[in-house]
Amino acid sequence: MNGHRSGSKKLHHGATGRWLAATRALQAVFLALLTILMSGCGVAMFQPTPTVEPSPTPNLPPADEVGFAFLQAWERGDYPAMYSLLSPAAQQQYTEEEFTSTYQGVVYEATILRVTPAIQASYQPGPRAEVTFGVDFRTAMVGDFHVENQMALSYEQDAWGVEWSPALILPQLGDNTFVRLTTQLPSRGNIYDRNGLGLAVQGESVAVGVIPGQIQNEAAVLGLLSELLGQSHAALRTRYASALADWYVPLGQISAETAQAYYQVLSSTPGIELRESWTRSYREETTAPHMVGIVGPIPSEEVEAWRAQGYTGDEMVGWMGLERWGEPYLAGQRGGRLEILTKGGQQVAVLATRSPRESSSLYTTFDREFQQQVQDILGQRLGAIAVVEAKTGRILALATYPSFDPNPFASGISTSQWQVLQADSRRPLVNRATQGTYPAGSVFKIVTMTAGMEDGGLTANSSFLCRGTWTGLGPQWPKTCWATYGHGNIPLARALTVSCDITFYQVGLMLNGVGQEVLPGYARSFGFGAPTGIEIEEDPGLVPDPAWKIQNKGEGWAPGDAVNLAIGQSELLVTPLQVAMMLAAVGNGGTLYRPQVVEMIASDPSNPDWLFEPVAVAQLPISKKNLTVIQDSLYRVTSASEGTAYTPFKGLDLAVAGKTGTAESGKPDPHAWFAGYAPADEPEIAMAVIVENSGEGAAFAAPLFRQVLEAYFGIEPTPTPSPTTTATASP
Repeated sequence: MNGHRSGSKKLHHGATGRWLAATRALQAVFLALLTILMSGCGVAMFQPTPTVEPSPTPNLPPADEVGFAFLQAWERGDYPAMYSLLSPAAQQQYTEEEFTSTYQGVVYEATILRVTPAIQASYQPGPRAEVTFGVDFRTAMVGDFHVENQMALSYEQDAWGVEWSPALILPQLGDNTFVRLTTQLPSRGNIYDRNGLGLAVQGESVAVGVIPGQIQNEAAVLGLLSELLGQSHAALRTRYASALADWYVPLGQISAETAQAYYQVLSSTPGIELRESWTRSYREETTAPHMVGIVGPIPSEEVEAWRAQGYTGDEMVGWMGLERWGEPYLAGQRGGRLEILTKGGQQVAVLATRSPRESSSLYTTFDREFQQQVQDILGQRLGAIAVVEAKTGRILALATYPSFDPNPFASGISTSQWQVLQADSRRPLVNRATQGTYPAGSVFKIVTMTAGMEDGGLTANSSFLCRGTWTGLGPQWPKTCWATYGHGNIPLARALTVSCDITFYQVGLMLNGVGQEVLPGYARSFGFGAPTGIEIEEDPGLVPDPAWKIQNKGEGWAPGDAVNLAIGQSELLVTPLQVAMMLAAVGNGGTLYRPQVVEMIASDPSNPDWLFEPVAVAQLPISKKNLTVIQDSLYRVTSASEGTAYTPFKGLDLAVAGKTGTAESGKPDPHAWFAGYAPADEPEIAMAVIVENSGEGAAFAAPLFRQVLEAYFGIEPTPTPSPTTTATASP
């Protein structure tokens, strides 16, 4: 109800009245002169008695200025200013609290978002005046409607005052009538997998709420509802404490079966009201809960924002995942009938109606069975697995652990359940695949090698010396390779395959000499440090650079920053999805796609509203020749005996390209990474696996990568070495 009217409207009506009065006076003078002239000429003339509107009482200011100020205050929702303009008699009849609550009650029940009043005419014969005005109402539930009305004013105590009654809001409103909205809600759309199998479906339920003014025994009401809804007395009371007496306040949902079992006691307890509703049902296996998302009641602090989008404030809405992203499609358009009724329930007027619009369902890009397999492979390991279609950006699976059950949210999660989730230090509501941020470790060496070849003049055969220890930053800051024995003289292409740290320390130092922004710039061009654009919640991660360090650390960029960044450490933070998308781009020839988890939006699958299309967001800054070098090095990681992931992929009848990573975590055990794509020569899928605080990438992440490949390609699983017997490991 924000906005204002310019002062020109106010002056227009007052000026119009004065202009008409002056015109009539001139006409009277003209007629008198004409009569005298005609009489002098001996001409008889019939002179009817003129009918003239009574002139305003001398020295009274225009009443319409007060009327205009009152309507302006209504438009901006300034009830104290409105009340100050009421006549003494009106203020004596209605307290300011009664006046304000009347307006607020109509706004709440009618779901009014904005009022736009405008004066049409005014009539001021004396100390009483009348202003005719129109009001355009914009509502959340029934759209827009227009009302014509009249305002009476009286002049007392040297001022005009508005003679107010509820009829000034709506003409038919009075002490014996009230506004009632009957809502019509379309069923919420469902969420399916790519084969049309349900992930989140709609079912019938009963909404339980209270009307505070009708409660007679609060202790009995709270005791009954606390038992049914699993919420404390204090939590329930807080929900309706600030509501007006005749407001309906939703408190939770129960199943139709529970409502039937408790119907007699619920319906006979004053203050409790039951309303037909819908409930969300999720799979008991909790398939992809972070992707599918959850629904819940609108939080009290967000009610106004949701009302501005056309909601009444008591709906169940998407809180996260596709439930939140797809809210405009899943919810459809609410409709209803706004009317004025007598207290006996008789209809006085219908103000507006709007039919509901059918909702649409979401069809995802992933297969329910495969998603469940990936979740089972990750098991109860802290971490995530992100699987994407290499040449399109389709999400094939996103698994994260720990997870949670979304069903309690749909029925109104209890205080105790919510407290358990909030107190869990493992953060089960966080989607580690898209929101978990980690140092990339040696997986980042793909970026460093690209920058070295493109901007540093290096080639596949550029040779480096690794003795196991490196003092390129000075003898006081020695750095070691994961292979403490050293790799000796090693070409760049082989250094990526065996993940030689010292080679990449030297490349990082060399690139810093070319320019401090070079390596951070390449990191961003590979998709790091920015959102991927996926439909669900994600973290952009962080790519440190000189400007960031000055702003956040108060220090300049040092060569050591570039050296640490070159092996994926420093302050670098990436998500598993970002890493999977980078490997997809490396494998598909250099195209970085936007990951997408929605395949189709449709109320009728045979006639969809929207169908998936791949969206290319960038090309990797690498020549075809240099990309081929990197692809070959990544293939040798799993296929050559010296490759850091040769053992975990030994015997797999599928060509795999990938990179191990072991990232410092700030705890004794590092994070284990493996990221890659398959088949290596013509990739179908790309993937990133991270297992938190577990150990080396080859030992803990690569075996899970292999199991996902076997599940996707239908390969009969073969025993893989356990972490304690893995012969080769890498950073």
